[in-house]
Amino acid sequence: MDWYSIVKLLHILSVTLWVGGGFALMVLATLADRSGNIQGTLQAMRATGELGNRFFAPMSILTLAFGLIMCWFWVGFSQLWILIGLAGYATTFSIGMFVFKPSADRMGAMIARDGVTPAALAYGQRILPAARFDYAVMLIIIADMVLKPTIDDFTVLAAMGLVLAAGATLALGGPRRMVPSVA
Repeated sequence: MDWYSIVKLLHILSVTLWVGGGFALMVLATLADRSGNIQGTLQAMRATGELGNRFFAPMSILTLAFGLIMCWFWVGFSQLWILIGLAGYATTFSIGMFVFKPSADRMGAMIARDGVTPAALAYGQRILPAARFDYAVMLIIIADMVLKPTIDDFTVLAAMGLVLAAGATLALGGPRRMVPSVA
């Protein structure tokens, strides 16, 4: 076994944990939200905030580090698919650090202070639309890493653009408003 294979394995393991863990939380939150399960939705949002710095940020940084090592020593940085991957990483890392984490923390603080109020729920509601866009970007990154498009791969690049547009549409579509149950 060579060093490239080991670094590639570590890259794939870290991205699997990062993307898979976040996707599982997004699915749980979406299912809870659609069924009107406020407590389930809140739990998924809290978990997103709690795991942000402890799990998701380290896994995303490891993913980047192993990817950069592969580029530095073996692949280089000039190919289009590398540039798309780096842009996608910067986008999704920024969403995690500047939307997911602060929104979940703020919502958790509001709930701890005032209980489950419409204001706290509305604040936490920012997470789900951002997650939809974030996972559209992650889907593009995964397709990019597998397909390795060049500037001549118009169909692949157009499909990536459509996925990005669909993610933006889902993110900008009005979220459901959660309200505490009276029961």
